[in-house]
Amino acid sequence: MSAVQEQIAVPLFFSDSAVAKVKELVEEEENPDLKLRVFVTGGGCSGFQYGFSFDDNQQEDDTAIERDGVTLLVDPMSYQYLVGATIDYQEGLQGSQFVVQNPNATSTCGCGSSFSL
Repeated sequence: MSAVQEQIAVPLFFSDSAVAKVKELVEEEENPDLKLRVFVTGGGCSGFQYGFSFDDNQQEDDTAIERDGVTLLVDPMSYQYLVGATIDYQEGLQGSQFVVQNPNATSTCGCGSSFSL
């Protein structure tokens, strides 16, 4: 499958660096059932904010995106805000963190974890 076809088929993208970091953290925890969950909640300085957690329980209505042996979970409410987004892991001067690059966000705040549509 070409990269273009893969992008059309996958509603959410899981970057190489995010996949590598999830693998590393799952191995540290020694729990192969752990999955990265990304979610959207109300609040933050721009109206919505992103959250990340590790979860070993996949709900029946979760969207699961698997890549290179790791799984990203998104609940149905959050999914609508994240279609087309990229989940990435970045290391920089402000520290290391999972981040969302969301083409649906019309504005974001300085911290990068809050957005509006």
